[in-house]
Amino acid sequence: MKRKSLAAALAFALLFLTVHPAAATHDPKSNAFLEAIPASHSLYAEEVSVSAHSAAVIDVQTGRVLYEKNGDDKMLIASLTKIITAIVAIESGVDLNSEVTVSSRASGKEGSSIYLKVGEKQKLIDLLYAVMLRSGNDAATAVAEHVGKTEQGFVEMMNKKVEDLGLKGTHFANPHGLDAKEHFSSAHDMAVLTAYALRNPIFAEIVKTKVKSIPMPGEAWERKMHNKNKMLVRYEGADGVKTGYTKAAGRCLASSATRDGRQIVVLTLDASSDWDDHARLLDHGFLKYQFMPVVKEHDVLQTVPVEDGLKQEVDVVVGHEFHYPLREDEKDKIVQKIELEDELHAPLTAGQIVGEMKIYFEDRLVGQVPILAGHDVQEKTFWGKFKSLFSNMISR
Repeated sequence: MKRKSLAAALAFALLFLTVHPAAATHDPKSNAFLEAIPASHSLYAEEVSVSAHSAAVIDVQTGRVLYEKNGDDKMLIASLTKIITAIVAIESGVDLNSEVTVSSRASGKEGSSIYLKVGEKQKLIDLLYAVMLRSGNDAATAVAEHVGKTEQGFVEMMNKKVEDLGLKGTHFANPHGLDAKEHFSSAHDMAVLTAYALRNPIFAEIVKTKVKSIPMPGEAWERKMHNKNKMLVRYEGADGVKTGYTKAAGRCLASSATRDGRQIVVLTLDASSDWDDHARLLDHGFLKYQFMPVVKEHDVLQTVPVEDGLKQEVDVVVGHEFHYPLREDEKDKIVQKIELEDELHAPLTAGQIVGEMKIYFEDRLVGQVPILAGHDVQEKTFWGKFKSLFSNMISR
């Protein structure tokens, strides 16, 4: 579609508005730019002191990184690995109600476990709860073998997902997170990955669950699994996501919380006081950044001419609202660029896409919003078109 710019990337100052909870939600497809976010070694790190060697904070809806401390350092991540294990399994297309048969390799996996037995059968979805709530290495291995046919096949799927997301500082060697030479990531990459995963409703439901029971074959009782993530009870609005620990990696934690419809992820690696770190960083993310309305649905942008219409003009309007997290001193850094079709011809239908608004922050594309015809414009009849042509000829 041929387009021309009708506005030369005009910056505008946003008014300071309190976002109503209902207004803080929007089409996530307009913010699919997680893969474009570069890692930063330090971003406002001096504003919040934390025990973690590495930390990152990210806004889930927009993918904007809000804070980083040593964000690009490659480190061991322990069981935070299971975040990608879960989302790869969920997105694989394998039936989540399919039956998984536990192998001897999975049953005997060292480290944290839910004590699966060789030959035991469990639904894939129940094993994903075991992976994320109890951090079962046996469950993670069983999931990998079922979805990827082999553990190595599943690891290849994990690394393909990392590549697709453009995460340059990450490589996986297993699905459970036990220390390995070629198994590492960064606070930045894991924050981006976690934000991506939380956009999946199945993943989001699993990681916010505090208690889950799954079958215990051959027994009269069930396995009752309590989530190890204490942030779910320590922080108001917390809704995820995963703990991790090995002696070499130290304490690792990914957490999320939602306030007024806006969700933030905090990621820390090697943090001696991770619960306190996360509370401070979540507070910082919610308080330092306001979810600002950049454009509102149905806002009239301008009036443009229409060829061969009973009406000679049509109002073009914003297709849906768009919000972006901004600090108080950043309100003039948002730039809108409006692009419309070269010519609009009747007939037009209200809601018909006639262009696009591109939204930039600090020269980086952060959103795209469709521009729509604001009302119907009926086409002229043959005689109406002839009359217009004749009138134009006379006027010359």
